[in-house]
Amino acid sequence: MIVLSICNHKGGTGKTTSAIHLGAALGLSGHRVLVVDLDPQSFLTRMLGIADVPTAESSLVLFDHEVEFGALPTRAMPGFDLLPSTGTLTKRMRSLNKPTDVLWTKEAIEQNETYDVILFDTAAAVTVYSLNAMVASQHVVIPVTPEYQPVIGAEQTAQTVAMVRERLNPELHPPHFLFTQVDARKSAHRKYRQYMRKRYQERVMDTVIRTSASLARTYDAGETVFERDPYSRGARDYANATDELMQRIQDAAGGNGAAWAAPAPAGAEAPPTPQPLSSAANGRQAPAAPSHAMFDNASSERSSST
Repeated sequence: MIVLSICNHKGGTGKTTSAIHLGAALGLSGHRVLVVDLDPQSFLTRMLGIADVPTAESSLVLFDHEVEFGALPTRAMPGFDLLPSTGTLTKRMRSLNKPTDVLWTKEAIEQNETYDVILFDTAAAVTVYSLNAMVASQHVVIPVTPEYQPVIGAEQTAQTVAMVRERLNPELHPPHFLFTQVDARKSAHRKYRQYMRKRYQERVMDTVIRTSASLARTYDAGETVFERDPYSRGARDYANATDELMQRIQDAAGGNGAAWAAPAPAGAEAPPTPQPLSSAANGRQAPAAPSHAMFDNASSERSSST
């Protein structure tokens, strides 16, 4: 079983679009795929034409000890099954405040005997739900638009992945950065891509998702670009990205993947705009990375409870 999270602490990076189309491409290639929407704002669920999901039919059931994985209330979509989100996740989040509450999803999917791939879509923030996804996963894909604030979010997300691996989930591999909404005509896009490739090297995927009208259109009743416009640029890019991602996952399983290591230090060739590692941009505070304390508390409570 492959468990994969799609994360970026910055919104607007193509995260939900990537979750939908990576899941669909995996399903079309023969894998049994479950996509889980763990974003309380339910963007993925709504993009697939589903609204007003009852709590008992949502991803919140993963946080119920009595629910069996084989009886999850999934919805059939083209290429994958969906466990949709609901706004009730926001209310429930207030009660998920114990350190061990980051372990719910990991424990739930241990019962899985149905799916080859489980893919989590998460909110553009560090929440108990995004931490649950990372703790349960072996791999993380960080979609990143080659612009200043998305790059900040991607780098902070990579820090979160490293902390989760160190404190809670040693099976978590280095993240894969996937460039999205790439416009080859923009010099700033080229500079940020060069910066990320120099600093994160083989962690940056070779395939990029280019700007595409086919991806910008509204979804209809669960459609993806593979049904609507299968020969479009968007369909080709996500098909290629899925092939590359699966090859990377296979290489990691065989011991050929990149070892976990700190990124190369930022050098003089960084873009002439403010350094992506700066904590603020143009007077706007960048989203903060999580503190080590939450991971220390979770790992210590997990040890005491076993």
